[in-house]
Order: sequence, then C-alpha cells, then structure tokens
Amino acid sequence: MTWTAVLVLAGGTYLLRLTGILLRGRVTMPERLERLVDLGATALLVGLVAAAALTEAGGFSGWARPAGVLVGGLAAWRKVSFVLVVVLAAGTTALLRLAGIP
Repeated sequence: MTWTAVLVLAGGTYLLRLTGILLRGRVTMPERLERLVDLGATALLVGLVAAAALTEAGGFSGWARPAGVLVGGLAAWRKVSFVLVVVLAAGTTALLRLAGIP
C-alpha cells in the first residue's frame, strides 16, 4: 500500500468522524435505525475479532490462538483488568503452542 493511499484513507476516516461530531445535534435518526446502526457496529467488531483470531496467511490459524482469544474474552467479560486479560490470553496461547498444539 502506498503512502498516498494511507494518507487518503486517514483523511477520509478523520472527515467521517468529524462529520459525525458536527452533525450530531442537527440530524436525528429514528430509534429503529439507531438500533440497527448499533447492531451493525457490533457485528463488524465481532467479524474483525473472528477473522484475526481464526485466520493466518489465508488459512486456519490453529487452535492455540482462538483458545487464547476465548480466555481473554472470558476474562474481559468477568471485568478483569486489561493487563491481566492480555497476559491470560497470551499465556494461554503460548502454553498451548508449547504443548504442541498449533
């Protein structure tokens, strides 16, 4: 990816965020549409996490990484501190890989 493309995408992202801030008080959405936008953002985040956890170089990443993500997700759900969430997720993945699980 060229620097021009990176800068254009960064500028576009900034403008979209700025537009949201500037138009927040002027534009209203129906409650149903707001709910759908919230659900869409959640679905996008889940899709990104799943893709990062399950794939590597276009194929399945093995069982260790998804297990680490699952442990980290459970720790975050239990409201454990962020540092401990990262340590638990990385530790789980590392221990499984040390045990020979890819």
